[in-house]
Amino acid sequence: MRLMATYDLMEAIRNTNQWMGASALAVASYPGMSVIPNPMMDMMAAWGEVTERSFARMVAKPDWHLENVVGEDGRDHPVDIDIEVAAPFGDLIHFAVQGRAPKKRRVLLVAPMSGHYATLLRSTVVSLLPDCEVYITDWHNARDIPVSEGKFDIEDYTQYLVDFMKHLGSDLHVIAICQPAPLTLAATAYLAAEDPKAQPRSLTLIGGPIDPDANATDVTDFGNRVTMGQLEQTVIQRVGFKYAGVGRKVYPGLQQLSSFISMNMETHAKAFQDQIMRVSKGEAGEHDRHNKFYDEYLAVMDMTAEFYLSTVDRIFKGREIAENKFTVNGTPVDISKITSVAVKTVEGAKDDISAPGQCVAALDLLTGLPDDKKAAHLEPDAGHYGIFAGKSWRNNIRPLVLEFIDANSGAPKKPAPKSKKKA
Repeated sequence: MRLMATYDLMEAIRNTNQWMGASALAVASYPGMSVIPNPMMDMMAAWGEVTERSFARMVAKPDWHLENVVGEDGRDHPVDIDIEVAAPFGDLIHFAVQGRAPKKRRVLLVAPMSGHYATLLRSTVVSLLPDCEVYITDWHNARDIPVSEGKFDIEDYTQYLVDFMKHLGSDLHVIAICQPAPLTLAATAYLAAEDPKAQPRSLTLIGGPIDPDANATDVTDFGNRVTMGQLEQTVIQRVGFKYAGVGRKVYPGLQQLSSFISMNMETHAKAFQDQIMRVSKGEAGEHDRHNKFYDEYLAVMDMTAEFYLSTVDRIFKGREIAENKFTVNGTPVDISKITSVAVKTVEGAKDDISAPGQCVAALDLLTGLPDDKKAAHLEPDAGHYGIFAGKSWRNNIRPLVLEFIDANSGAPKKPAPKSKKKA
């Protein structure tokens, strides 16, 4: 009950702040208040509007808000979001462009499960849709998954990726962004050993912690500063009575959000102060830069406790991927089994989450892959989000990734057998 009470307390605090914002907005916007010539009424209404919106977004899954795609025929083509595979902890979805012939490039985006929804990659999806058939992993909020569905840890996550890749077929190009990069590499190696015909043609790993110790940051080194017991005691709660997953142990999204914000408290505080001033002056818009960013940033999701704890324990502390010691359901996953899947790594020189060196470490593990199937790119002056969603992605990285995909779109050749040495 202690864990559940704490979860409900956090939700009560969030709900109270949302109510206070709505109340302030309603009171200060009441027509009768107009007779009071005091600018504080406008400030109060602005504070209420920003506060209500912010706390309401914390429990709402953002929409994709995809615009029409302009086809080669010069026409606008609407985009449907189709569920290809439905599963308890996450779906495989396809962005189907109506009235357009299927594109030859078939891309699976593996979205992070690190506190935000897959919509965090909206700009990445938008940038790829004109040239590719785009699929994405849409992970579910753990608070909405009944306890009866069982556990979900990093081995289950890897198995989901294996199943999604099998469903889509081998003429596929996989792009894993940030957190899922190590597990996507493991899923590909698992397929290489168990079902080689289902392997993708190429794998692009963007800003992921393949080897967290290669260049440790405050984020990746966190697991080394606390014990697993301390971590479980401080961050794990049980879902409260309000949601379908009542009783499930989770790392709550609200607690994750407090950690995100505390890392750059001054920056976020100034952003909200400036937004309140803009609203009070009538200079803010429904979809202005502040709202577009924070509507997504503040929308957080719970992670299952077993997924979060096993990630810290096995990926960061135990470095099972970095040392090629990962297993799935008792089956060893040998990364050197990857012999035909082209692999490219992308890093940002100013990435303070997965610093340069952490992702490119994957290439050293691919001892069975020819050098001409390996590639690496370090984007100068790019931070973590820039390498998959910002200007650096649009102008520099996306063209390189598409070029890499095109160069490896043919059916993979079988590696030449090694000649036996005569005794």
